[in-house]
Amino acid sequence: MTKTLEFPVLLRLIDERSEAFRAAVASAPSLDAQVPTCPEWTLRDLVQHLGGVQRSWAAIVAAGPADARPDVTVSEAPQERAALLAWSAESTEQLLGSLREFGPDRGCWTWWGDSQSPQTSGAVGRHQVQELMVHAYDAQITVGAPRPLPDEAALDGIDEFLSTCCAGTDPWPHEPAAVEYHATEGRSWRLALSADGARATELPVPATETGSDAAGATLEGTAGELVLALYARIPVNSLKVDGDPRLFDLLLAWDPSA
Repeated sequence: MTKTLEFPVLLRLIDERSEAFRAAVASAPSLDAQVPTCPEWTLRDLVQHLGGVQRSWAAIVAAGPADARPDVTVSEAPQERAALLAWSAESTEQLLGSLREFGPDRGCWTWWGDSQSPQTSGAVGRHQVQELMVHAYDAQITVGAPRPLPDEAALDGIDEFLSTCCAGTDPWPHEPAAVEYHATEGRSWRLALSADGARATELPVPATETGSDAAGATLEGTAGELVLALYARIPVNSLKVDGDPRLFDLLLAWDPSA
């Protein structure tokens, strides 16, 4: 895969997206509002989830290399808005503090063991940028003020999602296929799917020059739109689809860990 964002950039984006998330929450008339992109959660649930995730990864990075997920205890989140936002800010600082202390190369347990992403604190930071970016969008759309995803984070997000959440050795349970993702900013990726698993590669030339004979389907949009489609925040058919769109439905339904 392509070279990832530098570690200081990842830390900056974690901080920025966390602030954007809390700003949206602070502007909500009620924390009981249902999150349209996560309909099983209220805004309060979303804050509690994200804070718990940040605290858990802070502890996992601190624990170092491990064959199994370390036991992690997360403090109970308060219910009242001001206290909950303060707890959320503390959660972000715990994550950033752990990442800063141990740097990008510390080995640690991750759930993406056999993917194309390493089991390191740097990969944790990279994935947390994406989690924060998408959940900031969730909070913003809940309060009626969705913002475009930041370009640098979104472009890295396509690469990160494919290499972490899709690539691996779990067999693709359907006919072998390849799909391509073309960002209008000028970068493209291919995901090859077979009984041997999934493999993601960044294509070396812009989408308009690659040709897509090897791809059963292609999806084109801005990097931000592609990330939101990958995370099922917007429908695939809201972007430009060529080829067999059912491949994207199969991908969204596929759980390699099942």
